[in-house]
Parts: sequence; C-alpha cells; structure tokens
Amino acid sequence: MAEREIPEEYLEGYAQILEEVAATGRRLSRDELASRKALGERAAEAGFGLRALVRTHLTAARDAWPRGHTDSAEAALSAVQQAVDAFAEGYERAQRLAVRREEAARREFIDDLLHGRSDLGRLAERADRFGLRLSQEHAVAVARGPAAYDEGDAVPRQVEQALVARFGDRSILLTTKDGRLLCVAPGHHGEVLTHFAKQAHAATDGGQVAIGRPRSGPGGVVHSYEEALRTLEIAERLGLDEPLLRAADLLVYPVLARDRQAMADLVRNTLGPLTTARGGAEPLLDTLTAYFESGCVAAEAARRLTLSVRALTYRLERIHKLTGADPSEPAHRYMLQTAVIGARLLAWPAKEL
Repeated sequence: MAEREIPEEYLEGYAQILEEVAATGRRLSRDELASRKALGERAAEAGFGLRALVRTHLTAARDAWPRGHTDSAEAALSAVQQAVDAFAEGYERAQRLAVRREEAARREFIDDLLHGRSDLGRLAERADRFGLRLSQEHAVAVARGPAAYDEGDAVPRQVEQALVARFGDRSILLTTKDGRLLCVAPGHHGEVLTHFAKQAHAATDGGQVAIGRPRSGPGGVVHSYEEALRTLEIAERLGLDEPLLRAADLLVYPVLARDRQAMADLVRNTLGPLTTARGGAEPLLDTLTAYFESGCVAAEAARRLTLSVRALTYRLERIHKLTGADPSEPAHRYMLQTAVIGARLLAWPAKEL
C-alpha cells in the first residue's frame, strides 16, 4: 500500500524557525515548542505514521539548511533536534490518549457484555469492533489462579501470545474480570478454549479452568460466562481439583442446588443425626464422600482416607446406626449420596441450614 503524502500543514512554520535559529543561534521558544507538540498531536490523530513524519521533517530541514558558517549549521541542527523531539512528544501523547480511550471503550464493552447491561442490538454492533459476531454461538472459559490478574499483567499476556501464535485472532476475545482470566470464542471452535485452558493452567501455576456451554445471540456470552463461574464455585465446594471442568459435564449439580430449601431439608433429615457422633459429622461425611467417589469399594475408600478397611467398615456401620440408611444398600445409596453432595454444595455442617 502506498504511503500517504504528509500535508504541508504539519510543517507549518518549521522552515522559518530553522532560518531564524541559524541566523541568531537562539533556542526554540516555549511557544514554538508548544506549536510543534500540537502539530504532532494532530498528525497522530490524523493517522500518519511517526517514521514518515520524521522523514518529512528531515527532508524539509535539508531544503532549508543554512549555507553559511559552521556555527549556523550547529544551531540549525540543534533546532531540528528540538523541533522533532517536541513534535514526537506531542505525537506520542496523542497516541497514549488514544490507547487509553480504546482501553476504556474495551473495558466498558466487556463489562456490558458480561453483565448484559447494554441494549442487545447496540451491544452486537459494538462487538464487531472487537472481532465478535454475537449472532453466532459463543462459549466462555474462565480461569482462576492463586493470584488476581489484570489485563496488563504478564500471565494474561503470556496466555494471549500462546493463543494468537496458534490460532491468530480467529474472533477470540481475551480479557480479565474480577482477577480471573477469560476467553470468549465461537462455539464451534472448541479447540480454542481447550488450548486456552491448557495455557492458563500452566501460566497460573496449576490454576483451574471452567468452560461454559456454547450459547447463541447477544445474551449468549453472559449466560456461558455465568455458567462457567457457577462451575468453578461448585468445584470449590465439592473439592473437585481437575484442571479443566466443563459445565456440560456437571449439570446435575446446579439442578440439585436449584431448590435450596428442598436440598437443605434432605441434608438435615438424612445426615443431621451424624452431628451427634463423637468428633462431629465431618469425619463421617468425609467417609461417605470417599466411599461414593471410590465406587463403593471399601478397600479403595480406606486407602483414600488412610484408614484400615476394618476402621472404614466401622464408620459405615456407625453411619447406618445413626441415620438408619445403609451406604452399602442400593436402596439407600442414592438418597445418601445426594444428601452428601447437597451437604458439600451448602457447606454443611460448617454452615447452619
């Protein structure tokens, strides 16, 4: 593409300044420096490249170069340096302001996108500017690590570089929200979010990533985002330590937690008697958790709890006696397992129901 010609207006007064400085040996005045900075800002706002602008200044300086004494040439060279430096300062200031405005607009868009606060039609229009087509399906991955992250931090930049290196932009939006890393990608590009999860897990020193289900339309992103957040919350309550969690694989837990009062009643009525045991309900609740997670294999559950099989069997018998439900009986197992899941979701017995 041919480079745009730099208009004369961005060199206004430049040749005259050089001539006067060469003749008098003076330095540029405060007003002259201010005028150079203002022209630099205007050139940046007009979209001209700094290298082309500097080259134009040097060409103009050559044309106006004094042909007299050495002292005049030295003064002119000093003037060129001052003028170009002031021009570049104004240019860079305009660039910084433009970047800050762009960052503010991006942050506002992301906040509106993830909270659904904006008019959906207007939101879809703004999304095009950031490479998203909200008429399509999108899914959101959320990564949390041991620290809170901002967009300018090294960890988000490392993850973004890894994704761009492999996929290009491909309508991907990477950002941070409330200290977590987020990736928004088209729903049919599941490999993008899987790779994001791998990179985020490594960059955050073992952080956990949840991926929401693909949703369509302008409101689809916020639904997928909220689903990913809920998945991380469920994983924390249930003690799930897998590096990658997919909301689609854990749908049973939000269903169980949807009617909180019914779940609380089940936990209280089924597991409440465990609080009367010596040592409280927590050891027996851990026993049930290990037993169910090991496929009701006593030897494996005992190994996970670092108990003997005999000690584990004693605990199961104690649970049977206190609750009236036998964990080894299929007829009782589902009720007990559901109650155990509910207890973990509701943080019982640490929290009162």
